[in-house]
Amino acid sequence: MNHPTYFETFDIGELLAAYPIGDAFTARYARMSRDELFALQDERFRKLMKRGWEIPFYRRLWGTQGIQPGDIAGLADIAKLPVYDKSDLMASVEAHPPYGDFAGRGDTPVVLHTTSGTTGRPQPLLFGPKGREIGNLLVGRMYRWMGLRADDVVQSVYGHGMINGGHYIREAVTHFTNATFLSAGTGIETRSAQQVRLMADFGATVLVGFVDYLRKLAEVAEGEGLKDAISIRMIIGHLGTEDRAAIERTWPGAKAYDWYGVGDTGSIAGEGPERDGLYVWEDAHFLELLDVDSGAAVDPGGTGDMVVTCLYKDDIAPCIRFNTHDITHERDGRGEIAFKRIAGFKGRSDNMVKLRGINVFPHAVAALIEDRADLTGEYVCRVRRDAAGRDSMEVTLESRGGSDLAQLSDLLRRGLGVEIEVALCEPGGTAAATQVDVRQKPLRLIDERRP
Repeated sequence: MNHPTYFETFDIGELLAAYPIGDAFTARYARMSRDELFALQDERFRKLMKRGWEIPFYRRLWGTQGIQPGDIAGLADIAKLPVYDKSDLMASVEAHPPYGDFAGRGDTPVVLHTTSGTTGRPQPLLFGPKGREIGNLLVGRMYRWMGLRADDVVQSVYGHGMINGGHYIREAVTHFTNATFLSAGTGIETRSAQQVRLMADFGATVLVGFVDYLRKLAEVAEGEGLKDAISIRMIIGHLGTEDRAAIERTWPGAKAYDWYGVGDTGSIAGEGPERDGLYVWEDAHFLELLDVDSGAAVDPGGTGDMVVTCLYKDDIAPCIRFNTHDITHERDGRGEIAFKRIAGFKGRSDNMVKLRGINVFPHAVAALIEDRADLTGEYVCRVRRDAAGRDSMEVTLESRGGSDLAQLSDLLRRGLGVEIEVALCEPGGTAAATQVDVRQKPLRLIDERRP
């Protein structure tokens, strides 16, 4: 029986015409109006919904709300659809192992990976060829717009194995840029000392990955006597609440760029060359910001959960109103292109800790401690509950020496808006808890409260 091979299932010319890159990308969207953009999104959403009704997961999700196909005429009706999150996907996997019923496989080639498992058991991720390559293209387009050149050597510290990250970034760079790619991976895949040797030997000019580990590699390069042999000009990672200038100082001469995405959706938003907010790739995604408690759309400028609809994933595993539980707010004004801008990742609503009526996001600690010479920038938060039912949080900070505990306690109290406990440890002392050497995204919150 004959089946189409991966590259026979889509036309690369049509794909590039629909989702332009390079100069074609900026030329199209610099002059496009918001009305024209919405019309493009609406056309792609209607096709996506047609596919969604063919997927058992969505038929069940929408059917329990009494929704019929005719109820959703277009993108203007999207708020009538319920949102879902990872817990719903994992319940689907539990009921229909091992893949769940949220993907329509057919006879099309399938790419299978998983999430990193940062917030629990790893979730299966399935991609069809067209959806996979558009996801790759969005990253390649973004990197090129930021300034990635064909003569760059890109070292990636994203993880491999079953995790999607390292594989999809490798595909993005090799398929949609002409840069040379080094798949170094995490510290457990390629030891840190070997990573910095790779940078020196192959002339790495761009580092991509999670900045926690990229910061550590700078210290390793210094310790190995290789810092002067390495010339990094760009860092493309996930800054979130981290201080850009502090990251850049770890690799002198480098400019750091921020972007955001999750395993289910790929790249959702990224900075342009001016580094003034993250542009949402609105030709490929429809992004809503919904109130964490009520689920209603937030007011302009308000902070809310990012709920994403992938307009291009109409082949294997559609993604329609997926709640990432990552929070952000929209930026004012129009930037270089028609796409709206967001502030970037500001924390996770499902990692939010309420202390004495104040919402505390563990990731907010990073921005408060980043620019201090006495600290390494590494930290871990522990939440505990006493016998009376009161919650408290302790933040352990890595100190190089000379830190004033009382001053740091006051700094975090003012920055977070609530009293917390602060402890100090030696450099590397939080690594076992955060697993910074082996995880793509280090753990920053350890919840020790009893259920």
